[in-house]
Amino acid sequence: MKKIVMCFGTFDRIHAGHEDYFRQAKELGDEVIVAVFRDATVVEIKGDLPMNNEGERVRKLNEHPMVDEARLDYASDKYRIIEECKPDIICLGFDQEAFSDNIDAELSRRGISCNVIRCQMYIPEATKTGRDMYDDSSFTEAEYEEKGLPM
Repeated sequence: MKKIVMCFGTFDRIHAGHEDYFRQAKELGDEVIVAVFRDATVVEIKGDLPMNNEGERVRKLNEHPMVDEARLDYASDKYRIIEECKPDIICLGFDQEAFSDNIDAELSRRGISCNVIRCQMYIPEATKTGRDMYDDSSFTEAEYEEKGLPM
């Protein structure tokens, strides 16, 4: 049986920190599902619209070699997508505050059984990738292989 790991976020511009987040999630299971915050949710959290709209952000993530599926979350009920996807593990970013308050209590209240894990902080190593941390493009599968990075 596949172990499903679920990640959450805006993912407006895929950068090295996101790459590391996906790598850590992939190490925890077999399938990585990414729940992408709706534009309205991003405005609530960050105060501004993202540069890329929600459809574009989902499209880019569905093309990412370390993401098995990307889906929009439900603005009205942040836990509905968890109930639908039934992850074994919820993987939160090291600095993710949105959606993480009282997550264990809410999962328990809804009868959802899964582990919640917080990723380690990403520390850039310029020699490892040679990329700017806020490079707008994500790594291609060939670049992962070329650089010897795990997928």
